[in-house]
Amino acid sequence: MFRLVLFAIFLLTFSLMGLAQQTALNEVPSAPVPQASSVASSDFAEARKLTQQGKVDDAIAELQALEARDPVAKGLALEMGTAYYKKSDFPKAIEYLKKATVADPANGEAMQLLGLSYYLGGHPADAIPLLEKVQGWYSRANVDASYILGICYIQTKDYAQARKAFGKMFDVPPDSAASYLFTARMLFRQEYDPIAEEYALKAVALDPKLPLAHFLLGELYIYKSRIPEAVAEFQKELAINPAHAATYYKLADAYSRIQKYEDAERLLQRSIWLDSTSTGPYILMGKVLEKKGEFDLALRALKRAAAMDPNSATTHHLLGQTYRDMGKKEEAESELKLAEELQHKQDPH
Repeated sequence: MFRLVLFAIFLLTFSLMGLAQQTALNEVPSAPVPQASSVASSDFAEARKLTQQGKVDDAIAELQALEARDPVAKGLALEMGTAYYKKSDFPKAIEYLKKATVADPANGEAMQLLGLSYYLGGHPADAIPLLEKVQGWYSRANVDASYILGICYIQTKDYAQARKAFGKMFDVPPDSAASYLFTARMLFRQEYDPIAEEYALKAVALDPKLPLAHFLLGELYIYKSRIPEAVAEFQKELAINPAHAATYYKLADAYSRIQKYEDAERLLQRSIWLDSTSTGPYILMGKVLEKKGEFDLALRALKRAAAMDPNSATTHHLLGQTYRDMGKKEEAESELKLAEELQHKQDPH
């Protein structure tokens, strides 16, 4: 009996202690939940919404207000860096994105955006090590970082690494003819013409029948006004790739530059038969026919081009020239005026 009483007293004491501890816990204020985190989450959503609406300055103002309340709010540096990236204020973007990568070195998005900001801010060498680590694609970057990495290699004259990067982009071996061709195209786009020619020739040497390799060489040569060489390359391309509409168009362009208008017209017709959705052949057809004095046919081709792309200043300028040659002064003035207006919109300077 004495044992039972002792055991009952022990249970009662233990229960009272538990109740006292629970009461104490209830009475002691819990550690305050940082309000900045919940507020920040809401503000981030609002800032992102404003950015999507094109109101980047308003988004930055939202984030700056949050920064004033809590400068170290989690994720704030990334949001600020992203907003400045969208605004194309790359020095400010770099400032915040560097903070974001220090706070979270494993954050791939922050690292990628920092690399892209360095590239777009004119610092490709600084961009390379960051983009090498993160070669995927994050939607807020708006560009594929793998492509930018290849361009960074080009701008730092590391052409071998550029070839590897573009080969990886297109899933081809880095030393293949295709890899040389892809890199040559990118080099040409970046106006690295001598290296582009070297790489295109290397692609042809590795695979003489590689589609579009001779086409690219033809484009390079026509760009440099090396017309006989351009003609030869386009002809080689057609021997390999006889259904390529763009090659007929480019070869016609080469012939038009040396005033072989009959050959140019014939080739342009083939290009249009193969692809009637491109305005280039119609515009060049109008120009060729105008040179031949076939004004009605020239108008037909140019009007077709204008219907496909009403905002082409070139098309309306050629229409004006053709009307003027036909003695239609009023129509000519109207088209030439429209061409000038469109040109001014496209290039205000």
